[in-house]
Amino acid sequence: MAGFLRCLHRNGSGGSRRRLIPAVVLAIVAAVSACSSPGAAAGGASGGGVLRLGYFANLTHASAILGVSTGAFQRELGTTTLQTQVFNAGPAAVEALLAGAIDAAYVGPNPAINAYVKSGGQAVRIVAGATSSGASLVVRPGLTVADLRGKTLASPQLGGTQDVALRSWLAKNGLTTSVSGAADVTIAPQDNAQSLELFKAGKIDGAWLPEPWATRLRVEAGGVTLVDEATLWPQGRFVTTHLLVSTAYLQSHPDQVTALLRGAIAIDAAIAKDPTGSRDAVGAQIARLTGKALPAGVLTEAWSHLTVTLDPVASSLQASADAALAAGLTKQRADLTGIYDLRPLNALLAAAGKPTVSAGGLGKE
Repeated sequence: MAGFLRCLHRNGSGGSRRRLIPAVVLAIVAAVSACSSPGAAAGGASGGGVLRLGYFANLTHASAILGVSTGAFQRELGTTTLQTQVFNAGPAAVEALLAGAIDAAYVGPNPAINAYVKSGGQAVRIVAGATSSGASLVVRPGLTVADLRGKTLASPQLGGTQDVALRSWLAKNGLTTSVSGAADVTIAPQDNAQSLELFKAGKIDGAWLPEPWATRLRVEAGGVTLVDEATLWPQGRFVTTHLLVSTAYLQSHPDQVTALLRGAIAIDAAIAKDPTGSRDAVGAQIARLTGKALPAGVLTEAWSHLTVTLDPVASSLQASADAALAAGLTKQRADLTGIYDLRPLNALLAAAGKPTVSAGGLGKE
């Protein structure tokens, strides 16, 4: 444990930041990592260099937040330096990925699909899941589907996962949307914090947001859930966040990607062993990243709406792509064959005696 804390300090996660993380979470991550990561004992990934990782300050990015803040990712990466960047939504993150500004990112399904299709299936691969569920449409009290015509609703970013879900759901209910021009419902893509403030001020009528923002609209601004997205999927399972990696980086630095996945496995196990402590640790880090702490009630409720999982829930990915097509955000049906490369993750899971995950026929596993 002492060695692990020295590692945290060395990698920039010590001092005041370390105090935000419950000691039990640090201990669990350290123990799980030490027991299940043969590479860690040898000093982590070989080759040095840098891995640039993007993620969001959302509960749906709990794995990334804890992987960074506890030092689990850096510990496994060894001499490879972890550099991080926080984004508001997926389209901006994949734009950075495609531009070569970052090497990997925790993003939702639709930005990953867009990056894959835009590059002709060459630029990116999904290598692991992160969370399932944890998104809702929250509106003003009394509003029903029939009342939404003429209203303004928000989403995190045009073409992002919640933006696509919102437009698709409205279309299925006979309501049109548009990227520009007149439509039945106006969609205002914007920063999540801005959506909360505009909702409080009465300037928007609702928003389809990930956690904890959906819960914040309910608890802090008096909104009500019109649609819990989990109710729209079989068994309530759909991918909210997964780990997307540059194909070039995966091919040229496989040890670093494997090391990042070892860290993700350790974090997944730590969350499963101590969900309450992990929840509080994630909440503390969101407060640090955003400058505002989540009320305890908001954090508890929001956490209950999502599931942390290494399974990318591949069965939901094509449906997400088809929803973007139906919403008019894409012009042809996406061919996602090859988008997954789950071999490094499954090798680690199998070695640890854990169940492997499926690519659903859309890649290597």
